[in-house]
Amino acid sequence: MVETGCFCTFSTCQGATPVRVYCAVYARGLRRYSTYRAATAAGVFTNSVFGAINAMVLLALFAARPEINGYDATDAVTQVYVAQALLAPIAVMGPALDLSDRIRTGAVGNDLLRPVPLMGWWLAQDMGRATFDFAFRSVPTFAIGALLFSLVLPGDPLRWVLTLVSFALAVVVGFAFRYLYSVVGFWLMDTRAVWAVMGPAGPVLAGMLLPLTLFPAGVADVLRLLPWASMVQIPAEILLGKDTLPGGSVFGGLLLQAAWPAALLALGAWATGRATRKVVIQGG
Repeated sequence: MVETGCFCTFSTCQGATPVRVYCAVYARGLRRYSTYRAATAAGVFTNSVFGAINAMVLLALFAARPEINGYDATDAVTQVYVAQALLAPIAVMGPALDLSDRIRTGAVGNDLLRPVPLMGWWLAQDMGRATFDFAFRSVPTFAIGALLFSLVLPGDPLRWVLTLVSFALAVVVGFAFRYLYSVVGFWLMDTRAVWAVMGPAGPVLAGMLLPLTLFPAGVADVLRLLPWASMVQIPAEILLGKDTLPGGSVFGGLLLQAAWPAALLALGAWATGRATRKVVIQGG
């Protein structure tokens, strides 16, 4: 039996180890999103254009005030393109996981029959999507930004490695939020209201629309500690090598980034367990 939204037959999944199942789901997730070539090209164009508009606004701001809380114009423009590059992989503005619709229609009942945890299945699938988006949307978008503007590009290979680790953690944080928004559907049935609130709030709290360092220092320090900042602000500051990172170092920023996905995924696992103790299937 092949399920809608499932990437292998139930019998195939049943006979495989969890690691093999996760690898298969990851690979199929990557393959699924690789088919949207026109949408990918349009996304790169859109991200680049919005990045250029945002960068020019910030350049005008820094022309009047050359330094704000440790950021100069080049730092701010670099963060703009880090944000645009991460927009698709972290999906802070959506799309929502298909899990939301499957909970609403009752198809999640099939998902719960799989021999792997619900959250692990969707995490593997979303990592496949994020890998494709990073390779074919993030990299081109950031490269275009580097051609259009002067960006901060670390000369130390270790800084690039740490930045990639930070980007990966940002993607997991993004998934954790979207999974939590979806799991709420077990109680609310329709998660559109959740997205209506968190869709606009997420980019602001993450530092995507405006670097958090441009807020008053006390406010910025608090926002930097919240989980949303781990999706954009912390990765940008790791790339820039700023001492405004938690703990005053790159490793302090990475430690905070690693703590948030662990906490959010644990919350997601707990919520899933509570929700599936007694499941009432909706829609059939």
